[in-house]
Amino acid sequence: MTDSLPVALYNAAQVRELDARLIAAGTPGFELMQRAAHAAWRALRRRWPDEESITVLAGRGNNAGDGYLIAALARRAGRQVKVVAVGDAQQLQGDAALARDAAREAGVDICPWADDVTLEGVLVDALLGTGLSGEVRDPYAGAIERINASGRPVLAVDLPSGLCADTGRALGVAVRADLTVTFIGLKLGLFTAQAPDLVGELVFDDLQADETQLARLQAAATRLCPASLPRLGPRPMTAHKGSFGQVLVIGGDLGTGGAALLSAEAALRCGAGMVSLATRPEHVTAALVRRPEIMCSGVESTYSLTALLARADVLVVGPGLGQASWGRSLLSLAPGFGKPQVWDADALNLLATGAVEVPPDCLLTPHPGEAARLLQCDVAEIQADRPGAARALAERYRCAVILKGAGTLIAAPDGRLALCDRGHPAMASAGLGDVLAGVAAAFLAQGLAPYEAGCLAVWLHAAAGESHGREGRGIAAADLITTIRHLLEEQSPCRM
Repeated sequence: MTDSLPVALYNAAQVRELDARLIAAGTPGFELMQRAAHAAWRALRRRWPDEESITVLAGRGNNAGDGYLIAALARRAGRQVKVVAVGDAQQLQGDAALARDAAREAGVDICPWADDVTLEGVLVDALLGTGLSGEVRDPYAGAIERINASGRPVLAVDLPSGLCADTGRALGVAVRADLTVTFIGLKLGLFTAQAPDLVGELVFDDLQADETQLARLQAAATRLCPASLPRLGPRPMTAHKGSFGQVLVIGGDLGTGGAALLSAEAALRCGAGMVSLATRPEHVTAALVRRPEIMCSGVESTYSLTALLARADVLVVGPGLGQASWGRSLLSLAPGFGKPQVWDADALNLLATGAVEVPPDCLLTPHPGEAARLLQCDVAEIQADRPGAARALAERYRCAVILKGAGTLIAAPDGRLALCDRGHPAMASAGLGDVLAGVAAAFLAQGLAPYEAGCLAVWLHAAAGESHGREGRGIAAADLITTIRHLLEEQSPCRM
């Protein structure tokens, strides 16, 4: 469980401010550009050591300047290099113009963009950088489409052109890179929404930035990694089952009994002292056969649920709950529970209808569709600004929120935001969200606050899914539970 990338994530405006601070502190802008070019050139040589041809596609700003300097380095190293100027090379100003002149002095051929221009060797995307705010237009859109259709290896400088540095949304069209080399500060948009399909391998270089300059600027988000994760404390020898809480899972209407059982089993295997399951009577026998350690009760009404709530310390409500009268009636007791809660699945759908109100300081676990219903918008709006959506949910409901999906985000009502860059596409399978809800509940039962419980649960869940995903398609949600337990022991040992 090692991780070499920084923890702090920034938005584009913050990275520009960091760049300006470095220049104001005495590092010339052209020197920073040279450092960026050297970092990208090193990464290119490492990834494609035998590639002799390089085509740099350059725009009009400082991102283009990086590209021209990469071209100069490659030419001096004996590579066949050309720059395709998608933006007019003669209109470059400042440091970018100096970089263009350096490329010319090195003997680099600079040709204007044309639809039929030949793209050879490694393609270096130095078109747009982080300054893009609107949709990509021609000639840049056409150049990006040519890059993506070329079949050639692609290195993106700072971030793939067309990708929003703040949200990870493709602004109409975006470069699909094999390798992205990013500088000074990690951009939040490199990790969520469409970014995981566009960034490829990610290399970071701080360009020898003064750490004190970085420390003075509060990051937009925290990237979850072993060093930044919350931890459970070691258990004393005198601990007993009552020391680590009782989790009650409510759910499992007819036809969806497995969802609630997955949550209950995950809570048990991640350290809750006791786990109870309130479900349809028809599911009790199967649940006890699978996991007799779970105290399973068949409930038909709120009357039979009341006694179970009185004994519980943490509530999970929603997995397999349904939206019919049975689920609605059981959910109606949750707002008065008065203790930590995880709301998932149909609990969120019923919350979105206004049928019930969630108490503050709970943990909500929506996927994008549920998030759209909660914010009364469509899924495309959620995915267009996932960080903004996560924060909006946390603010509206005064709860911690896990916005699931590639680059899962965890938001707190006080504005804190964390991002998980682990996971695997093989995790696109039913039941994994039920497992996540149970894992988070176990951590609430062991004393973590909702935001911290969400962060730890998401990272362990994603890391376990990544491990199983290497074996290919066909992950079953229950597969993850034992792996999560083992990862938890590495991260938070039961005994020191």
